[in-house]
Amino acid sequence: MLSYQHGYHAGNLADVQKHAMLAWVLAELGKKDKPLSYMETHAGRGLYDLGSGEALKTGEAAAGIQRVEGWFAQDDPYAKVLAETRRMHGPRAYPGSPLVAALTLRPQDRITLAELHPREGDALQRNLAPHGARIERRDGAEMALTLTPPTPRRGFLLIDPSWEVKDEYATVPDLMERVHRRWNVGVLMLWYPLLPDERHAPMLRRLERSFPDALRHEVRFPPARPGHGMVGSGLFTVNPPWRLDERAAWLAERFVTL
Repeated sequence: MLSYQHGYHAGNLADVQKHAMLAWVLAELGKKDKPLSYMETHAGRGLYDLGSGEALKTGEAAAGIQRVEGWFAQDDPYAKVLAETRRMHGPRAYPGSPLVAALTLRPQDRITLAELHPREGDALQRNLAPHGARIERRDGAEMALTLTPPTPRRGFLLIDPSWEVKDEYATVPDLMERVHRRWNVGVLMLWYPLLPDERHAPMLRRLERSFPDALRHEVRFPPARPGHGMVGSGLFTVNPPWRLDERAAWLAERFVTL
């Protein structure tokens, strides 16, 4: 359960989808003056080195952000975060979702991040505490249920498991339903991998019954290397902000060209 380390996969095409959409959502929510609460259940370390041995071993960043960054104009929220991350940490730096959020949110917003893995949690503390993030060294689902509804009440929860535990496909819908009952105005975004056996399909059927107005966005892409099992990635967003469906469609059109 605690073996997953995102350093091997940072900057891959799934990250491109997730982080571009995340930046767009937070930028849209930030257009109103009211403060926001941002929470994340599986935060990782928040900052990655695409020149590290882990990243070079898998080649996923080379097939991901290093291949498709030209899709995004300089004024795109995701492109701005990439540029600021490199300005602060060097040309090989890549932001995980906590740093994407921290660099998109405003001073009046609150950010709370959960991470159980000891080494990843230590790195998250180093990387995100300077941005004012509150780091929770506990189970992300427990954090989400304990802290919702948050203060401020406007806000966003990212649920991004490693999917190494098979029963997550059953427990994650439970979590989303329980959080939504407590916090029906919150934007809830779930990331999930697309695998050849379509193990995500029953989960999505249940989620679509529970949240018929949610936005389901999936992209498919070629494997980053021979034998790589992930063939795409998906996001399921409850209470999607206005026009997120248009941005999702724009991004999906780019993935078709791969």
